[in-house]
This record gives sequence, structure tokens and C-alpha cells, in this order.
Amino acid sequence: MLSGDQDIPEGIGMARLAWTRLPTVDGAAPLPESSAAASTSTSAAADELFVGAVESLDYEIIENYAYREEQAHRGKFWVPYYIMLKWFFALLIGVGTGLAAIFINLAVENFSGWKFTMTFAIIQHSYFVGFLVYILLNLALVFSSVYIITHFAPAAAGSGIPEIKGYLNGVDTHGILLFRTLVGKIFGSIGSVGGGLALGKEGPLVHTGACIASLLGQGGSAKYHLNSRWVQIFESDRDRRDLVTCGCAAGVAAAFRAPVGGVLFALEEVTSWWRSHLMWRVFFTSAVVAVVVRSAMNWCNSGKCGHFGAGGFIIWDISGGQEDYSYQELLPVAIIGVIGGLLGALFNQLTLYITKWRRTYLHKKGKRVQIFEACLISLITSTVSFVLPLLRKCSPCPELENNSGIQCPHPPGTDGNFVNFYCSKDNEYNDLATIFFNSQDDAIRNLFSAKTFHEYSAQSLITFLVMFYSLAVVTFGTAVPAGQFVPGIMIGSTYGRLVGMSVVKFYKKLNVDEGTYALLGAASFLGGSMRMTVSLCVIMVEITNNLQLLPLIMLVLLISKAVGDFFNEGLYEEQARLRGIPLLDSRPKQVMRNMNAKDAVKNQKVVCLPRVSRVVDIVSVLQSNKHNGFPIVDRGQNGESLVIGLILRSHLLVLLQSKVDFQNTPFPCGPGILNRHHFSDFVKPASSKGKSIDDIHLTDDELGLYLDLAPFLNPSPYIVPEDMSLAKVYNLFRQLGLRHIFVVPRPSRVVGLITRKDLLLEENDNTETTELQSTSRSPEW
Repeated sequence: MLSGDQDIPEGIGMARLAWTRLPTVDGAAPLPESSAAASTSTSAAADELFVGAVESLDYEIIENYAYREEQAHRGKFWVPYYIMLKWFFALLIGVGTGLAAIFINLAVENFSGWKFTMTFAIIQHSYFVGFLVYILLNLALVFSSVYIITHFAPAAAGSGIPEIKGYLNGVDTHGILLFRTLVGKIFGSIGSVGGGLALGKEGPLVHTGACIASLLGQGGSAKYHLNSRWVQIFESDRDRRDLVTCGCAAGVAAAFRAPVGGVLFALEEVTSWWRSHLMWRVFFTSAVVAVVVRSAMNWCNSGKCGHFGAGGFIIWDISGGQEDYSYQELLPVAIIGVIGGLLGALFNQLTLYITKWRRTYLHKKGKRVQIFEACLISLITSTVSFVLPLLRKCSPCPELENNSGIQCPHPPGTDGNFVNFYCSKDNEYNDLATIFFNSQDDAIRNLFSAKTFHEYSAQSLITFLVMFYSLAVVTFGTAVPAGQFVPGIMIGSTYGRLVGMSVVKFYKKLNVDEGTYALLGAASFLGGSMRMTVSLCVIMVEITNNLQLLPLIMLVLLISKAVGDFFNEGLYEEQARLRGIPLLDSRPKQVMRNMNAKDAVKNQKVVCLPRVSRVVDIVSVLQSNKHNGFPIVDRGQNGESLVIGLILRSHLLVLLQSKVDFQNTPFPCGPGILNRHHFSDFVKPASSKGKSIDDIHLTDDELGLYLDLAPFLNPSPYIVPEDMSLAKVYNLFRQLGLRHIFVVPRPSRVVGLITRKDLLLEENDNTETTELQSTSRSPEW
């Protein structure tokens, strides 16, 4: 074995010059080389596993020597191939998410159509038998959904947006991007939405797009033997993060047919890190989704999609409604914004309390309780939606314009206004059944519809608002895939239409359309609950095809978000915190401005390893704590301990499992060790817990050997001085997507000073040489 500083690879030698003495607490000395396992407690540079199998992701590129050697051996066609594959995957994500959305929509619409057609046919002969058939059909669909979730894909419960937001924030929740989660999300959404529960399929579609993107990024599913080696090029968490971002945007674009809204949703709501190249690919993916969905709709217009009809893919065209507005309407619009903020904040708080109670007392009792709960809520929802319309008297059909395209009464079982539900006369309709006893997409289309004055009575709208709001609160958090976009739109459009009716009654001479206020109400409730502004505004414009209402939508969103922020956080942030997902907000807290980095680590002791460590010491350290990063120290020329880099827990486990790097002597190894590993050996499987120290078995002889960690560490991790403000550290950590930052004392000397000029490099024909664009400029910019 070779020894001495001259045998250390060049990167480690440079690291020795750049790094200063390892920080200690209360004078504690760094870990001696002979006893690496002696240090306990927590580590300042180590990241612990969070509660509930939640772990941070390594978005930083680990520039160890396996990585550098792979970079050096890549041919000149590798970069074009890498870029081409990214765009090809963006295409596949768009096509896959679009097809998944088509399948879900067709299944939901056909199940709903069969259900309503059968029920309406039976109640012509027996109301009670029709009621039982309606309940049993909904119960069967909901049972199929909750059974899939509880027994096959528990990570597919809920909307999935808080978990995906956490993933893009740097936190990996185990199981959220698995193949079984994708299958459970698709078929679970069909059962829960088709079963008539007060939830939507739009949030699950975002999760579905993210799963498709992740599976493509890892080359498929190794567990189900659906993988391909030739596409397994995206081996870092950073590349997978970009693909998942494309999947999130594709999910929104597929759910609402809103490609631009999908891009802005990914930018505003779920991502913590963004760049221009990523925006191009996200935009391309959303455009592909729009083309796929539009092609499916054109094909379905020929009548080949069964009960699909004009519904299914969300598009509520109100372009034929109110074309302009008066300044007198700004006051009722502002009132809608305030109502949306209040009801949205109340919705977030109630769902938070109920979900806490459900997790603490109910779901701990097992899968049978979860199944019983979902089935009970299905029975209540079916009973309410079937019985309440019967308590309302039927109304005579109003006089409609011949060119309005609206029919009264409308035949039951298909989408349309003025539904004839158990009315004694042929020219009557039931306004409450028009909302309740209908699919959610059709009910929203009816609430948004223009030129339908006096279609709904105030009593029916209030009844629906109270009952559906209560059902949505109770349903959210059950063990089924559940989105909140469509329920939020239904709630908001109800009270929005109520305000519109008041405006029509008060301003008798204004050309006011009630459907316009229903749209504004829907935007206000979503803004008050989810706290989105720009992306939600664009989505609402895209799904209604009415650009003239853009200023009013912006106004209600700003007001509702401001009112909601006064009481609590957004729905996804509240649910993420409840699930134990440690999201980093976009801004540091005010108290961090009065703290520095040293204050954040003052109660910590660093767990570090010497460059050449005994195998038994490494195993002891990994068994005694759950940290995921360890500083590596080495002796300098003057005998002092210097930090030379950071090594990850996952990399240590790979080295211990392979055993090929074990050596008999406690001296640094030669450069030949670099040929023993490929960079892909250290890649953590996507959506997997990875290796565990308990799975590695070593003999007594192997435990007595040594391991040189220098070739496998990251010689250039991010460092901050101990007196840097914690707010500045926070921004650096979040914006760069880091997992570890070293806190060090003030450096004793400066090697150099980088300015903008030093970063403006031009590549010559010889790729091994670079030169500055200009050397005649002033040395400091």
C-alpha cells in the first residue's frame, strides 16, 4: 500500500487547503482515528430520518472520484443523447399522463352514466327499489376503492399533492412513487369519484403524473420486471426531481385541459427549485397532454365512448354569458372574495381537526375500520343526494331562448340543466336534483351555465351548500384517493351563484349573469383554501374559456388568499405538516434573522470518521445513530485534524456490502481503487428505503480490516461561516436543494476571490483548455 500526502488524489489535496479545522462544541476534540465510534449524540452535518419513513433527498451532485472518472470517460455524443432523452421522456410523460386521464374520465363517466340511467329507470316503477340500487352501486364502487388502498397501495390515499410537494421540496416519503401506488391511484380514483363521494379526481391526477414520470426516470419497475437498462440514465435525485416536476404539470393539464395552468401550478405550488430549461420541458409536456386529451375528446364526440357525452374532461364554457361588468359589481365581487377566504380557512381547520382525530383514534384500529368508515360515508352521501331532492317541490320550466341550446326539462341520466327528477308533470324540473343527483362535472357545468336565470332557488342552493360542505369536510382524509379541486369549485360556485342572485335582484338594470358569479365564487373558495393565485387564475380562465373575466378572478383570488392567510396556512401545507413532511417555506422565519449558524448547532456534537477507518468503527457508527452524512477528517502536515469532505450513509453501506475495498493496513490506498466502482453503484433506488445496516453481514476478520473513504467522499460540500445569519443559511439551503451544510469557524486565509469575470469561460476547440472571455477588464466587477 502507498502512503503519504503525495499519494492522495488531487481533489483531496485541494480540499485540505480549502478546509479549516472541524468546528467543535465546548472545546470537544474531533473524533480520533483510532476510535471512530466513540462519538455519540447528534451531528451538525448529519441529517436524521424523519418520523414516518420520511427522508431527505440528495439533490446535490456528489463529486467523488467515481463520478469524476465517469465524466472523463463519457464520449462526445453523451451530452446530446442525455438532452434528447430528457425531451423524449417529457413526451412520454405527457402521453402517459394524458392516457391515464382519459382512462379515468371514461371510466368515471360511464360508471356514473350507467348508475344514473339504471336508477332513473327503476324509480319509474319503485322509488324504494331505485333508492336501494343507487346506494348499492355507490357502495360497491367506494368499497372497491378503499379495498385497493388499504390492501394494495396505502400510499395512494388522499390527493398525493402534499407528498409530491414534499418530494420536490427535498423530502422523500417512502412508497409515494411506486408502481403499485400508480395503479392504486388510477383504479382507486375511479371507484371513489364514480361512487359519488364529495371529492374529485384532479388532485390524484397530479400524483398519477408524478408516478409515471418517476417510473420512466428509473427505467420502469424492477419489482414487477418492467424495466429497461437503456433508459436508466437519470441516476440522481436531481434528474428525477425534474421529471417529477413535468409529471405534476402534466397532471394538472390533463385534469383541467389547462396546459399553461399546469406549468404555473408546478412553478407556484409544488416546486422549490426552478430554471429556464426545466420550464421549456414542463411546457412541452403540458402541450403534449393537451393534444392527447383533445384528440380523445374528438374521438368521443362520434359516440364511441358510451355515456361520456359532453362531460368528463373538465371544460365549463361560459363564453356566451356575461361579456362585461360595471364598477358597481366590484363590491359584491369583493364580498365573494371575503366569503371564500373565510369558508376556505374554516375548511382547512375543520379537515385538520378531523384528520388528526381520524389518525389518532380511528385508523390505528386497522384496515377494517378504514373500510367501514369509507362505506359509512358512502351510505350517508348517497342517502343525502337521493333523498334531499325529494323534499323540494318541482318547479315549472321557465321560458328559454330558442338559440340557448338548453332544454327543459332535461331527460334524466345525461348531462344538462333542469333535470326532471320524480316530478309529476312533464314540464317541471327539480332544481336540487340538478346539482345533487348528477355527476360533479355536470353539476358544475349547470351552476356555471349562462342564460339560466331563476333556475335555482335560494333555499336549494343554501341546502346544497351546507350539506355538501359538511360532506366534503368529513370525506377528506378517508382511505381513498381524494382531490379537493372539484369539491371546492362546487362549494364556491354555490355561494357565488347566491351572491349573483342578490346582485340581479338589487341591480335590476345591469346585465348580470348568475353563472359568472358562480365562477368567481369557485375561484374564491379555491384561493381561500389552497392559497394559489397566478396558477389558479390561469386555470379558471382556461377551463371556462372566458378571458374577459380575468380582472374579476384576479381580484377575488387576492382577497380570498389575504383573508385566508389571516387565519391559517393553505390546505396542502397543513396536510403536509400533519403527515410529518418537514416542508421548507419560501421565506425564513423572522426569528432566524437574529440568529446565526452557530446558534443552530450549539447543542450538537459532530459524528465524524477518519479518512482510513476500521470497518468495525464504521459499522458501530451506523448502528448507533441514523444520520445520513458524516464529515471525514484527516491529519494535516502539522498534525492537526482537517475536514476533507462529506460521505453519505448510503455510500458507506454500498462499500460495506461490496467488501472489495477492504484493506489490511491503516494507510491511504492507491489510485487503483477507482476502477473497482461505477458511479451507478452508489445510486439510491427511486422511492425505496435503500440498504440498511441490518442487512449487511460481516465476519470478525472483515470487521478488523480498514477502509479508505477518500475516493468516495464529496470533497466539495457547501460550507458556511459560523457567524452567517440563519436566515441566509436557510435561503442557501432551500434554493440549492441541499441536504447538508457544514458550519465552520472563520477561515484563516484566502486562496482567491471569484468575481463574475472568473465565471465567464469560453471553451476552445480543445475541450481540455478554457480561457476567460476578457482579461483586460478591471479585476473587480
